[in-house]
Amino acid sequence: MKKVLYLATLLFCAAFTSCEKEEIGGTATEAMAGDWYVTVDAADANGNVIPGYEDFFGLGRIHVLTYNTAANTGNQLYVDDLGDFWEFKVKTSSDLNGLTFSTPGAIANEAYEGCDVTITGGKILPKAGRQNNGSPADSIVFYVSFSDDDYPAAYGYSSYKISGIRYSGLEEND
Repeated sequence: MKKVLYLATLLFCAAFTSCEKEEIGGTATEAMAGDWYVTVDAADANGNVIPGYEDFFGLGRIHVLTYNTAANTGNQLYVDDLGDFWEFKVKTSSDLNGLTFSTPGAIANEAYEGCDVTITGGKILPKAGRQNNGSPADSIVFYVSFSDDDYPAAYGYSSYKISGIRYSGLEEND
């Protein structure tokens, strides 16, 4: 009888301690990471969208991702267009305090060879945007240029202004 009681107590203790939940932490760039609905506009050297060059390629809204690197440090952030625009994926320098990001000049595109990418003026603005349903949303803006892009010289602009809001996951905001 003692063995049965001992075994029952042991099983009860094992079951009780296994129910404790372990806290799962976020990534180092959690405040800046996200899935974004953005538009791509042609911009002049001062960052102003050129009239008539809004949504230059007629893409409408596309997705861009921002996420941490494998090193999971707060000073690096990936920016990836998932092939929806120019097919770029680059590792940027980031500042968590200012919620800013940029590349240190032109860097190699990890999505395909033969293209260097420059990102400047990257910023995440908490609750500065609006979803379709009127709820506040984080906003993102940055400027990007590509070494294999002939359009800026041909059409007289400097870079692409990519701007938009954080994807909410709600159908009413799509």
